[in-house]
Amino acid sequence: MKHGEKPVTHLRLAIVGSGPAGYTAAIYAARAELKPVVIAGAAFGGQLMITTEVENYPGFPEGVSGPELIEMFQKQAERFGARVLFEDATAIDFSARPFAIETDSESFRADAVVVATGAQAKWLGLPSEEKYVNRGVSACATCDGALYRGRRIAVVGGGDTAMEEALFLTRFASQVLVIHRRGDLRASKIMAERARSHEKIEFVWHSEVVEVLGDDKAATGVRVRDVRTGAVSTLEIGALFVAIGHKPNTDLFRGVLDLNPQGYLLTQPGSTRTKVAGVFACGDAMDPVYRQAVTAAGTGCMAALDAERWLAAHE
Repeated sequence: MKHGEKPVTHLRLAIVGSGPAGYTAAIYAARAELKPVVIAGAAFGGQLMITTEVENYPGFPEGVSGPELIEMFQKQAERFGARVLFEDATAIDFSARPFAIETDSESFRADAVVVATGAQAKWLGLPSEEKYVNRGVSACATCDGALYRGRRIAVVGGGDTAMEEALFLTRFASQVLVIHRRGDLRASKIMAERARSHEKIEFVWHSEVVEVLGDDKAATGVRVRDVRTGAVSTLEIGALFVAIGHKPNTDLFRGVLDLNPQGYLLTQPGSTRTKVAGVFACGDAMDPVYRQAVTAAGTGCMAALDAERWLAAHE
């Protein structure tokens, strides 16, 4: 069947996104004979693709690189019959079933859909920051903090995330510098108080990072500017953690599915069901709290089971 020039494929289940959530959903759905298609995206694999060393995913006592883990997820899904398409979903229509999903080369009509589009860390947007990502610059303390034991570490941000990261990093760092562009914290009272009273944490107020400094191998410092005076100074550090928030990749679903004010997909408590019957959400696109590969995989499993049961009830 053709739709314009593109082939139209009818599916029982389409999975949009290819991080741990999308691939886990695919493994479960494929084993349940649902023959899912994973619309993996052009930038497939999610945040694990920019994570060099994953040391906290169960089953890998020696650690594993993020891209390697994603490749294993993909092979496992394909082994059971999932098909993976490395294109972005460019348009969706959830107003009628089967649901319509478009990519550049194909049109899909799916009886059920699992949304696993993930999230991305917000970055400062400096070329020097990009240069040192995974070489001293990170957006995840739980992922990378232990790599910088005994060093002086800086955290950028003033919200709860930044305070959580700073407090977590005190386990490894000799000192933690919190760099914040204002003179007070956005963080909740309790988190701010905890950070302020910690002997290892120092605050660099009214300051913004203008450049990450380093050698060929790794970051060695940051240049910060006082936003009031414009004075620039250099701080020597072993690592910089950017903690200015995350942005879920949910723009495609705005006005179609319910989102919270930050843009995360809302699901019914205790399930992965969205407000549209037959559409399920999992992974970091609906999880502003935990944001770990293993929790994303867990909700991916839930979404596949929810979809499978829903399809069985609606055949």
